[in-house]
Parts: sequence; C-alpha cells; structure tokens
Amino acid sequence: MNSPARQGWRSLLVAYGITSTIESLGVSQIFAYLPLRLREVGLPEAEIPAFTGIFTSLIFVFGILLVPFWGVWADKYSRRAVIVRSAVVEAVVFAGVAIAQEPWQLAAALLLTGLQLGNTGVMLAALRDVTPRGRIGTMTALFGATSPIGFAIGPVIAGLMIDGLGLTLSDVFWVSAALSGLIVVVLLIGTREIRPDVVPAGRVMELARDALLGVLRDPAIRRLFVIFGVAILANQMYRPFLPLLVEDIFGSGAGLASAIALVTGTAALVGAVVSPVSGPIGDRIGFRPVLAASLIGGGIAVALMPLAPVVAWLALLAAIYAVFQAAVQAMMFGLIATEAAPERRSATLNLVLLPLYVAGIIGPSLGALVAAGVGVEGVFPAAGVVFLLGGLGIAGLLGRVRRGRVG
Repeated sequence: MNSPARQGWRSLLVAYGITSTIESLGVSQIFAYLPLRLREVGLPEAEIPAFTGIFTSLIFVFGILLVPFWGVWADKYSRRAVIVRSAVVEAVVFAGVAIAQEPWQLAAALLLTGLQLGNTGVMLAALRDVTPRGRIGTMTALFGATSPIGFAIGPVIAGLMIDGLGLTLSDVFWVSAALSGLIVVVLLIGTREIRPDVVPAGRVMELARDALLGVLRDPAIRRLFVIFGVAILANQMYRPFLPLLVEDIFGSGAGLASAIALVTGTAALVGAVVSPVSGPIGDRIGFRPVLAASLIGGGIAVALMPLAPVVAWLALLAAIYAVFQAAVQAMMFGLIATEAAPERRSATLNLVLLPLYVAGIIGPSLGALVAAGVGVEGVFPAAGVVFLLGGLGIAGLLGRVRRGRVG
C-alpha cells in the first residue's frame, strides 16, 4: 500500500540528485587517480599499468552477483534502505582507499565497491512513481545530468586540492568519504519511503530469477544488452589507462593531478552538456543510426589519443569522444524505453547494469593484457577497434533491415 503522504517529486529529485552527484564524484576520483594511488601504496613502477586494469575490474566483481537482487529487495522491502545502503558503503570504500598502505588493502577497498552500486535504477523507479506524467521527461533529464556532473567535478576538485592546496590523494578520498557520510544524513532526513504500486510477492531468489530470465528471454532486450556491452567494453578497456597516458605526455611531478583533471573532467563535463542534445537527434534520425555513427566516431577519437603531442590536444580528443559516448548512452536508453515491453521495462532498467558489470570486469582486464604486452599506448587503438566493430556491426544490421523492407 502506498504511503498516505507521498513526498513531492521536486524535493526527492534534489535529494537523489545530490546523492548521485556525490557518488559519481568519488568514483571518478578513483578512476582518475588509481595509478597514482597504486604508486603511493608501493606497487613497482613496471607493474602499475597491468594492475591499473586488474584493480579497476575489482570494482565490478562483487556487484555482478547482486545485480538481479537490488531491484527485488527494494520493491519487496524498502527502496529507501537500498539507497541508504549504497551511501554507507561508498563512505566505507572511499575511506578504505584513503587509508590503504599496501596494494592488497587498496584491492580490498575496491572489491567493496560492488556492494555500493545498484541504486540508480531504484532511485529512478521511486522518482517515476511520484512524478506527474507531464514532468517525467524533465525529471529524467535533470536526474540523468547529475552523474556526468559528478564525474566532471570530481577530478577537478582533486586537482585543486593536490596542486593548489598541497594536500595528498588520501586527503582527497577522506573528503569524499565525509561527503558520502553527509549523504546518508540527507537521505535519512530528507526522503521518505516510496513503495511501488504493486509489491512483489514470493521468495527473493525466485523473484530475482524470474526478473532476470524474463528480461533475457526477450530477443530485443538481449540484442540491446549485447550492443550496450560492446560499447561499455571498449570504454572500460581504455578509461583506466587514460591517467597513465596523461602522465606519459605531461610528465610526473607538480601539476600532474591538474593535467589529469583537465583531460578527464573536461570529457565528463562535455558529456553532461551534450547528452540532452543527442536525444532529439535520435528522435529525428533514429536511435540505431545515431548509435552506429557514435560508436564509429568514438572509436576513431580513442584510437588517436596516443598521438596527442600535448595534454591540451589529448583533452580535446577526450572531449570529442565524450560527445559520441554521451550519444551512445542516450541512444541505448532510448532503445530500451521504446523497445522493452511495458511489463518488463522496470526490470530491464534495473538489470541494465548487467552489461556494465560484465564489461567492467572484462574490459580493464583486456586492457591490462594489452598494456603488459605492447605498452599503455597500445590500449587505445585496441579499444578503438572494438568501438569500430560495434558501430560497423550495427550499420550492417541496419543495411539488412532496409533490404528486407525493400524486398
């Protein structure tokens, strides 16, 4: 049964938007500065590229086992508890990254990240239930911008703290841990429980299995998940190694943190700005053509990154890539919204993290193998090839569909 006094959608959007921004802020700092943190905890220099990929994979290891459960637990018991859980765990994760003195301690902290994820779909479901129908588009666009904003400002804040204030990486992650602790307070005080109209009945294991099988038995959703997985795989192949490429171009020493922030933060900010613009283009041209073109364009931008002579050129290529990647994400969610059956749309949104987790494990591991074999510079053209193959595959599928219609 629904709460007799539901929370207003605007106040809930503010609380969830702050939550999403802070979470993305801290995670972006892990992605941007993991190689430097590995050096601080004593990992030998020659092993940093390979272990950057391996440690990035650890972020998704635990989480993949829990993907089918978060939505079920939230709808059956408490959405609010599942969302608060995420904020509590992220505070522990960021504190663990800050306090780590040896590589295994850093690895343990990153493994816990898998218990942190899984709140985005739950927040969207709660927001959808309290938002008037005429405001759902506005709500989705505003909430969707919060994560890219967090990814944009996270490295920038870290760069200012390190190069501007003379603080350490540990200080950066302690601040992120403190902010996550404040989010727990915001969620407990500023949000109410939003129950679904229909509360799932039955055993959790059976509900999670039915949700997973119901989505994966749908051929259209399987194809979308494969496409999404390819795009994320290529992204996860190269992204952990971007800070190392920045260091190769800029050099070590003072100013490196700000150089990394320039490249990673600029890309995330451009993605946040472009994402809402790509939607109308997909509406006009079609989601699949825009998706194919974006994958090909993103692949070219990534493959060219090792050729950048200075950090500014690398930042420009990262921004160009961010334009295409923002379009990829927008087109994928547009396809899910239009092609998923209404009765499976909520489950599909919750399980859309599945290809993220699979690609999050495989992508950095493949990147680590390439880095160990041919060096960090080889990771980027390898990831570019994966992007290109995905884009060409979708373009070929479009050609077959058109020929079938003509025939």
